[in-house]
Amino acid sequence: MRYRSQAVAYPYFVVALLLYGLQMVFGLLSITKYLGPDPLKGFLPFDVTKEIHTNVLIVWVLTGFMGAAYWLVPEESRTELYSPRLAYWQLGLWTVAGVTAVVGYLFGWTEGNKLLEQPPPVKLAIVVVMLMFLYNLGMTIWKAKRLTTTEGVLVAGLTFTALLYLPALFTFDNYTLSIYYRWWTVHLWVEGVWEMVQGGLLAYLLIRLSGADREVMEKWLYVIVGLTFIAGILGTAHHYFWIGVPAYWQWIGGFFSALEPLAFLGMAVYAYMAVRRSGLAHPNRLALHWTLGSAVLSALGAGVLGLAHTWPTVNRWTHGTMITAMHGHMAFFGAYVMIVLAMISYASPGLFGHEQDSAESPAALWAFWLQTGGMFGMTMAFAAAGITQTYLERILGLGYLETQHKIQVHFLMVLGTGLLFTLGVGLYLYDFFFLAPRRRGAPAAWPA
Repeated sequence: MRYRSQAVAYPYFVVALLLYGLQMVFGLLSITKYLGPDPLKGFLPFDVTKEIHTNVLIVWVLTGFMGAAYWLVPEESRTELYSPRLAYWQLGLWTVAGVTAVVGYLFGWTEGNKLLEQPPPVKLAIVVVMLMFLYNLGMTIWKAKRLTTTEGVLVAGLTFTALLYLPALFTFDNYTLSIYYRWWTVHLWVEGVWEMVQGGLLAYLLIRLSGADREVMEKWLYVIVGLTFIAGILGTAHHYFWIGVPAYWQWIGGFFSALEPLAFLGMAVYAYMAVRRSGLAHPNRLALHWTLGSAVLSALGAGVLGLAHTWPTVNRWTHGTMITAMHGHMAFFGAYVMIVLAMISYASPGLFGHEQDSAESPAALWAFWLQTGGMFGMTMAFAAAGITQTYLERILGLGYLETQHKIQVHFLMVLGTGLLFTLGVGLYLYDFFFLAPRRRGAPAAWPA
């Protein structure tokens, strides 16, 4: 590590990875409920397991973003973190809020607003956490009087993440209004400002791992930010197609949603350009795998598969089917899960006092390929299920339950590939917690 306070990132990565494992448990529980019978439905019905599966995903990815920011900002600003103690207090409050929310879901303590189910006290705790986080980062940059484009885009993305959580604090009795404002938070996070976070982290990693020219990378960042704002904001309208708003939203949503893949394709292109110019000579091959994997799979999952069913004339048939799950799983994994794991893999040697060339093991590389292969398999299984479901249910007019019975073979495929994916997650956790701390290598000679 260049700065001692970068070690604050470690407990954030620990919490993030533990929650990643918990997310897998509830994901597997959710898919088994499609196969039945379900002996746990009295205590853990599908709506609860899915609620926890999706909410834990958002929480652990945000935790990973926080840890990544606490690693990156001191290094980019060339100074120690303003207050490590504040960062630890922040993590404690964040963890308590997350655990409280999950336990509350088990007992029905929920707002009922999909993806924003947190009860009001938990939401207020989240606001306090984000204020602590942004204050700490802001004071670090202010103290150093140095702000690079890379960290500026990252911190701007995190700041907008906090601001866009504010609509989640309001509740509406009218269902159309509730859905309308829900996407101001959820969509503008995952298809808007989180792309800025991904872009900032990707630029940082490519500069460090490939030796690419910072000026070139940061020019690409401006392009990504521009595409994100042009397409991402009005692209929110593709969530408004069928909720009872005026028809002009279909044209707005269709056009700007078609532009949304450009930001992800842009990230894939600048990753390719960096590798082409500078090669893959960095010894931390594990971080390289996750970094390039994020660039490629986000373009596929968020870009291509999103475009496949976002146009209104297509979405009228596929909306609410497994086609959505096909897009959502690959998009979230490629864009945000992989970039967090890339940052953890890059930072781990420094956190454990090792050289970068001691940053991998066969288990760690198997973890990458099992997760990537498992996610690809799940995506294909969801696609097959969704196409069949659309035809049987929406075209032929079969009932929902009859259709679900006919596509059970695809759910078996989701379960099988999901188990492969979970094995990859387990290997990553095993490597991080048990193998990486013992990996041999002299303490890294970081420049001052």
